[in-house]
Amino acid sequence: MCGIAGIFGQSNDSLLEGQVNKMIMSLVHRGPDDSGIWINKDNTLALGHRRLTIIDLSKAGHQPMQSSCGTFVMSFNGEIYNHRELRRELNSQYTSIRWKGTSDTETILEGFSHWGINKTVEKMVGMFALAVWDNSKEKLYLTRDRIGEKPLYFGWSQGKFIFGSELKAIKNSPGFRQEIDRDSLCLFLRHCYVPSPRSIYKDIYKLQPGYILDLSLKDTLNAPKQGYLLENLNLRQYWSYKDKVEEGLGNLIKEEKESLKLLEETLRDSIELQSIADVPLGCFLSGGIDSSLIVSLMQTNSEVPIHSYSIGFKESDYDEAIYAKEIAKHLGTKHTELYVSANDALEVVPKLPQLYDEPFADSSQIPTHLVSKMARDHVKVALSGDAGDELFGGYNRHVKAPFLWQIMSSCPKNLRPSLSKIITLFFKYC
Repeated sequence: MCGIAGIFGQSNDSLLEGQVNKMIMSLVHRGPDDSGIWINKDNTLALGHRRLTIIDLSKAGHQPMQSSCGTFVMSFNGEIYNHRELRRELNSQYTSIRWKGTSDTETILEGFSHWGINKTVEKMVGMFALAVWDNSKEKLYLTRDRIGEKPLYFGWSQGKFIFGSELKAIKNSPGFRQEIDRDSLCLFLRHCYVPSPRSIYKDIYKLQPGYILDLSLKDTLNAPKQGYLLENLNLRQYWSYKDKVEEGLGNLIKEEKESLKLLEETLRDSIELQSIADVPLGCFLSGGIDSSLIVSLMQTNSEVPIHSYSIGFKESDYDEAIYAKEIAKHLGTKHTELYVSANDALEVVPKLPQLYDEPFADSSQIPTHLVSKMARDHVKVALSGDAGDELFGGYNRHVKAPFLWQIMSSCPKNLRPSLSKIITLFFKYC
């Protein structure tokens, strides 16, 4: 991963470089390999970047990066899995392009130059959060991937528009008031995390997945001192999960064999694309269905044993490492495991506010940190089975849902709206 940050607003600001440097220095853990700052000619915008080198390890991948035409400047976090395909498409349409390197960052910028920002973003397949400045329109654009894998926060501080990959960068912006948003706190207590578009801080928001935000200097200067309402921003949704689901419902696959074949092909292609890197690659293996499937397909695509990593617990009731070890042996991976005690896990707890920036009540954050720390000594990129349960209905609630619906369906239809309101009020005030 990389880290991005920036400040936009107020002409001829001689302090911009130092201010943005302070923001990106708080993101060194995201990008320890390189850093850069770009400031526009009017001193109204500063883009900052911390780089973790994954694709094109040379200086040709340095950011912020400017397009060959000079129109666009971008600070980018993420990876575009189909960027080689996009390059081929660009080369077939525009034979005059002279590439400086092999990074996906350069591919995106040339896409912006030839196709425009909106069309290029719609073509991109991957995980990303980026900020791009259009010199011709004098506009700043922020956008985020379809599902929201890469984080991006934004808001206002002392009349300036600020943004960053983490709240650490926001907190290090000039004059930032660390005022807790009480409505966000309420949402956290209800959901165990702060849902998008809110953040735990007042006047600071998460850019929602699948959206593009653009603003000019005029937009920043007209912002009220206490922030800016989201509905007043120029936000456009370029991709909708709901629309895709509805589209799928109109084109159902009814044969089980066909659906299994298509699923395997899709997973295999996805993992192959996400395994493209110019640095060592590994995977997290818990022994469950999701991670085991990912590791299996990774190993199928690899001519050499892949690196797999597991965390084990000395308390047998919580230990899944024994299953991971069996899977690793069966698949022939180069497996590494680390057994930790309760005290090892407790030592992580004081670090959680620095690791996650805002309240996040998922207990898996502790073993995730421990296995990531272990893997970092050997590889720079690791795949995991995260989100498998969400995509394929792997939680117990999905198993129990038919039983609960059988009970609810016996309730007369005219009473269901009232019952729903009672339950909603109960959770709201309890």
